[in-house]
Amino acid sequence: MDAFGGLMHGFSVAVSPMNLLFGFLGAVIGTIIGILPGLGPLGTMALLLSLTYGFDPTAGMIMFAGIYFGAMYGGSTTSILLNIPGEAASVVTVLEGYKMAKRGRAGAALAVSAVGSFVAGSIGILALSFMAPSLAMAALRFGPPEYFTVALVGLMIMSRLTGGNLLKALMMMAIG
Repeated sequence: MDAFGGLMHGFSVAVSPMNLLFGFLGAVIGTIIGILPGLGPLGTMALLLSLTYGFDPTAGMIMFAGIYFGAMYGGSTTSILLNIPGEAASVVTVLEGYKMAKRGRAGAALAVSAVGSFVAGSIGILALSFMAPSLAMAALRFGPPEYFTVALVGLMIMSRLTGGNLLKALMMMAIG
């Protein structure tokens, strides 16, 4: 089955009424969890894992996806309104979202965050759907030289993030 056919089959499974209900339930739970600083989507999914043993596997995975995506949006709510990121992914939202809220444009900031989350998530899912087979083949070809190169590039990037302080960069690399 080609990528497009697989995507259409997955879409037909996902839009069944029961799976839509589980997706909505997961999104509501995730949004509430995202608003609460400290408890993230992974912790929530770990706590709810035993609950999903009785579910259809597809419904459980759809609910977990809803929890994850809902938490990513919920974290932006506290970032915009309270200047406190609910999730680590919402740290950047604090920079502009809270400024908009202070100027009386909190609704617009929340709307931009919701639309941006939806569009970026949709593009990411579509890209992953089409690129996953190629990425899997490339990952299987990774050996020790490639892993060493990735680690070296990561250390070089980290040294550039310190702003030119060599001692600070070396300490960060040694601890990491």
